[in-house]
Amino acid sequence: MNQPEGRFLAEIHEQPAALESLLGHLDEIQAAGQACAERAPSVLRLVGHGSSDAAATYGVYAFGLVAGWTALRDSVSLSVYYGAEVDFSNSVVVALSQSGRTPDVVSYVEHARKRGAFTIGVTNDADSELARAAELTLLLHAGEERAVAASKTLANTFAVLALLAGCAAGRGDEVAAAVHGVAEQMRNALPALEDAVAPIATRFAYVGRMYVIGRGIELGTAREIALKLTETCRIPAESVTSTDLSHGPIAAVDAMFPVWTIASMDECLPALVAAAELARKAGATLVASGSAADKVPGAELRLPVPEAPLPVLSPLLSVVPGQLFAAALSRAKGLDADQPVGLTKVTLAQ
Repeated sequence: MNQPEGRFLAEIHEQPAALESLLGHLDEIQAAGQACAERAPSVLRLVGHGSSDAAATYGVYAFGLVAGWTALRDSVSLSVYYGAEVDFSNSVVVALSQSGRTPDVVSYVEHARKRGAFTIGVTNDADSELARAAELTLLLHAGEERAVAASKTLANTFAVLALLAGCAAGRGDEVAAAVHGVAEQMRNALPALEDAVAPIATRFAYVGRMYVIGRGIELGTAREIALKLTETCRIPAESVTSTDLSHGPIAAVDAMFPVWTIASMDECLPALVAAAELARKAGATLVASGSAADKVPGAELRLPVPEAPLPVLSPLLSVVPGQLFAAALSRAKGLDADQPVGLTKVTLAQ
């Protein structure tokens, strides 16, 4: 008997519409970007957990490349648990939580705001604790997401960060037009990508471990794909940078250890290609995804995506093959990607 299409897969297909919905509220992001620019922060601090942490990784590059700002993934523990007297007076804090209910993220925002930071909460829930704690809230406008594994809220979080960086730099219209183009590219690419991942996923049904390699703007993508494989497919997948692979992890690679690479047409491509070659020589089965998938020599499997209108938006497209692969592999293994064992949609862990 055929299994019905799950919510996770359906919500992956809803991502283009979710991005377009977000663009309908560009004025909110423009106002936030202007407020950030007026404060001329010395540092922009990003915090989140799970998929939101993967988005924070992406945000470091979005703000650096689009706005020329110093941005970092900050430590929640330093402020919330250790009570470190960090100087927030010239900081903008962007706190990410799709539910808006992550306890220590909310506590971090409250602490940072008391110590002088301008705080922005990015969430899909206007009535959440994060929305109440932050000085300003940016809603994801992704619509209800029912699958435990995030998809469209993750895509919209990436997009919010790129748009916020663009608006802060006076490039909001340029980035918004590019996000619209990405939504169209994603909509057109999804059917063929879904068809392509199904036979590949079947081959990986008995894989017990995997590395996902990304570099630069695709590091957040690698973290998100690894998380999806772990939570929906019960594969202990680990994200590593192309350089980190040679600092120890390569020792674990063999013919039973596939390596997923995310290759985009940018300045980090040579390092990614070098890492892929290292993994291939160690006997790994290589999967190449991204707009430069065809530039990865020796890849046995390729899942290319279109080249984004702006290079900084490449992760919005690069993440899709990983999402679809996780949905297909979960199905091949007889698992429930909508409701993985031991997980809930809203995580209240401290």
